[in-house]
Amino acid sequence: MQTHTFKPDLPPPPMSVGVLGWLRSNLFSNWFNTLLTLLAAYLVWLIVPPLVQWAFIEADWNGSTRFDCTGEGACWVFIKERFSQFMYGFYPEELRWRVDLTLWLAVIGAAPLFVPMMPRKAIYGLAFLLVYPLLAFWLLHGGFFGLSEVETSQWGGLLLTLVIAAVGITGALPLGILLALGRRSEMPAIRVICVTFIEFWRGVPLITVLFMSSVMLPLFLPEGMHFDKLMRALIGVILFQSAYIAEVVRGGLQAIPKGQYEAAAAMGLGYWRMMGLVILPQALKLVIPGIVNTFIALFKDTSLVIIIGLFDLLNSIKQATTDPVWLGMATEGYVFAALVFWIFCFGMSRYSMHLERKLDTGHKR
Repeated sequence: MQTHTFKPDLPPPPMSVGVLGWLRSNLFSNWFNTLLTLLAAYLVWLIVPPLVQWAFIEADWNGSTRFDCTGEGACWVFIKERFSQFMYGFYPEELRWRVDLTLWLAVIGAAPLFVPMMPRKAIYGLAFLLVYPLLAFWLLHGGFFGLSEVETSQWGGLLLTLVIAAVGITGALPLGILLALGRRSEMPAIRVICVTFIEFWRGVPLITVLFMSSVMLPLFLPEGMHFDKLMRALIGVILFQSAYIAEVVRGGLQAIPKGQYEAAAAMGLGYWRMMGLVILPQALKLVIPGIVNTFIALFKDTSLVIIIGLFDLLNSIKQATTDPVWLGMATEGYVFAALVFWIFCFGMSRYSMHLERKLDTGHKR
């Protein structure tokens, strides 16, 4: 009896595995993709080499005046010399340790929230959100408990950008959730109030809100009553962004099947426990991309405070470029501003993707 011997498996075609296989399947799979790939490569060749040459190879990094910039590339000496102004604005130089301490306290205080095994994380997070804003205000503004006062008109640069973004996000999220719940309420009065609020603030440009809060609001205040300009801007930002957050959260609430509400009611849960323990955790998980998208838009919209004379990062750079000593440095300044904004926005985007993967329960399609 003759025994059949199987021949060894043949190796896959060289053009279907490895780098060549990836290139063929992703970049040159057909004539149209090949054309797009060649066009993209041509655009990269046109843009990237000159940009690298301007930003790094021919750039000037050392010196203290614009006359030290003798190369054909970027003059990063301008950024180095004005870096403190871009970070702190007009905050007194001898008191800038308070800004640094506020930032470090935020980092150290928030670090335990990212430890997976930390017990009672919700209680700690709530306590941190209640205590840290008071501590940060005391450090940054001062005026009591032995710290000298620093007017908010002296805040500026990245410090002011972060304050507006952080306060806006922290205030707009809970208010937006309450508005979303109110808009779906079965109580007509609550629903009408929430719908009116949301539609009003969504229909008004943010730049108008800031202008009204800075110029028009003081006209309606009693004589002698002073309301800080930054505080008015913060309230306007919170109210404006909460309307957008409310609509994002409402989309998540509508995506929850009716059976979830019925199951929670069958367990005897009241309205707030049903929302807090069953509905909102699922709804917020579904709308993480929308919420983070709103936060990113808020962070970039902080530059609109230029309309009311606040010197955030972008306005500080714009002011520095008008200095006769540094005329002609606008490109370097705006490139630096774009890089800073991109770092923060990209960081929020990546953290959003991390949360989506961490909270994924297999419902993604």
